[in-house]
Amino acid sequence: MNTSIPKGTRDFTPSEMSRRNYVFNTIREVYELYGFRQIETPAMENLSTLMGKYGEEGDKLLFKILNSGDFLSKVSPEDLAERNIPRLAARVCEKGLRYDLTVPFARFVVMHRNDLQMPFKRYQIQPVWRADRPQKGRYREFYQCDADVVGSDSLLNEVELMQIVDTVFSRFGIRVCIKVNNRKILSGIAEIIGAPEKIIDITVAIDKLDKIGLANVNEELLAGGLTAEQVEKLQPILLLQGTNSEKLAQMQQVLAGSEVGIKGIEEVQFVLKALENSNLKNEVELDLTLARGLNYYTGCIFEVKALDVEIGSITGGGRYDNLTGIFGMPGLSGVGISFGADRIYDVLNQLELYPTELESSVKLLFINFGEAESFRCLEYAQSMRNAGISTEVYPDSSKMKKQMGYANANHIPFVALVGENEMQAQKLTLKNMETGDQQLVTVEEAIAIING
Repeated sequence: MNTSIPKGTRDFTPSEMSRRNYVFNTIREVYELYGFRQIETPAMENLSTLMGKYGEEGDKLLFKILNSGDFLSKVSPEDLAERNIPRLAARVCEKGLRYDLTVPFARFVVMHRNDLQMPFKRYQIQPVWRADRPQKGRYREFYQCDADVVGSDSLLNEVELMQIVDTVFSRFGIRVCIKVNNRKILSGIAEIIGAPEKIIDITVAIDKLDKIGLANVNEELLAGGLTAEQVEKLQPILLLQGTNSEKLAQMQQVLAGSEVGIKGIEEVQFVLKALENSNLKNEVELDLTLARGLNYYTGCIFEVKALDVEIGSITGGGRYDNLTGIFGMPGLSGVGISFGADRIYDVLNQLELYPTELESSVKLLFINFGEAESFRCLEYAQSMRNAGISTEVYPDSSKMKKQMGYANANHIPFVALVGENEMQAQKLTLKNMETGDQQLVTVEEAIAIING
């Protein structure tokens, strides 16, 4: 009997789930604090919804679901002999597991457009699936925590999303740098040097500055097809340093001849100026190496890096102009972010930043001395639960050592003993498992002590 699980998937123990729920609940609370409303979409979508939205490689990574019943009914012997896998898949599979939350959200907006009040602020915390090759930090099943505002072009939405990022990571105690750029600035750079088709090569090269140095970056740009003159025009951008204001002032001069570039600078200036009075706990940095899905984003783009752990981006997002165009409803602008829950989970683990009380959701265990005593314990336990205290009654009248061992193993901070003497006094002996102190108290006094 095979008791393994598919590669790229994971089981989570109760203690791991406590930590994961801490991540999800913190993000959820902050989203709701800013007026975002939760939606959910099905785990599976029609393949017609998913196919063609992620490019050729993305289509290959979609988990497809076999049709129920006789799924070969539409397949001829010739189809089988030809072994054309994409065509066969289209015949035997009509549905697939969602690859991300963005395409299902676009489908949701189109389907429910007559019921949605614009601007529509939604958040979604659900798993997604990708038939990727599993490796460290990359899974076939993982969670995304997305928030988007659609139906508004206002840059105040970008400002608010940056505040959300800052609030979430401040609550986690993770020091981060929030990196900001703008797709229009990148377009302006490519336009100024006369190489709009080389924008991806340019940003990839700029991104290597810290690792390989200026001379090697220039060599890569030349090898990538840029002329010496074009590389020379890029030098002020490659050497860009200083505060955000100084960088923007320099870029304003460099991009003076590009209307789209100047528009991008103005957008970033607005966002940074609005954030100045927001008392952010984390640094916001203009980073021209930030590119993020160039074909998808059209305005401000952002990415979050943890400062105390070597790990990739832990949050990202940006402005897009045509979320629903893929479903025949063009012109709906939006801006969104996605927290990488699994990477945040790894960062919190490495930095040991979880609250200590997460180890146990149960606050009190009643020791079982026998039938009569257990009946009294059930009565007291209900009073505890009515007071909001998570309580267990040990089900068997086992040896005291075993029951105490259960409390220790599950990090239960208090144990209640109700024996013959306690029953006569209509009290219980409450033991603090951390200090070892114990005292005879009423149920009401025990509630006060545990609630602290």
